[in-house]
Amino acid sequence: MTIAIPDLIFGLFDQSGSESYGEHTTQLQHALQVAGLARHHGCTPALVVASLLHDVGQFLDDAGNAAESRGIDARHELSGAQFLERWFSEEVTGPVRLHVAAKRYLCAIEPAYLQGLSRASALSLKLQGGPMTPAQARQFELEPFYTDAVTLRRFDDMGKQPGLAMPPLDSYRALLEAQLRARVGYFFSFSPTRR
Repeated sequence: MTIAIPDLIFGLFDQSGSESYGEHTTQLQHALQVAGLARHHGCTPALVVASLLHDVGQFLDDAGNAAESRGIDARHELSGAQFLERWFSEEVTGPVRLHVAAKRYLCAIEPAYLQGLSRASALSLKLQGGPMTPAQARQFELEPFYTDAVTLRRFDDMGKQPGLAMPPLDSYRALLEAQLRARVGYFFSFSPTRR
């Protein structure tokens, strides 16, 4: 069976986008707000796509409920980046992979940043290792996409406004298609699981 990759990704939002994972917005609302901020600020197409898909790892293996329900860090940033790297370049997957580290980094270098975290984000911070040490922060600054990850993280924190109207998910289809075609192609083949 063959499916267009945007449809595969949009299907994940159909399945799990109504979850809130401790925030006051659904995952779909959050993704659209973060991507909308990236668009509004004139970010590269790759960073807009990364902003839209930064939490896709939350949809895999119930990772989104791991912090509140099970008290563990499911490392959604890593599973999400690994999921996306089959189709997208590192300009997309790098900021996705680093957006949690960017939170830890900002908590270390900006004392006021920690105070502004949402309750759910503060809970997950503890499970993710807390603010970086000075040595960890210096190491993070050597990552190729660290500045994009910090930009994405700031949008991530701002994109939690209940009821804010945003363009729909499908308005990002052409942007996803362009990023996919630049990397590998448009379709994904898989064998459906039989039950």
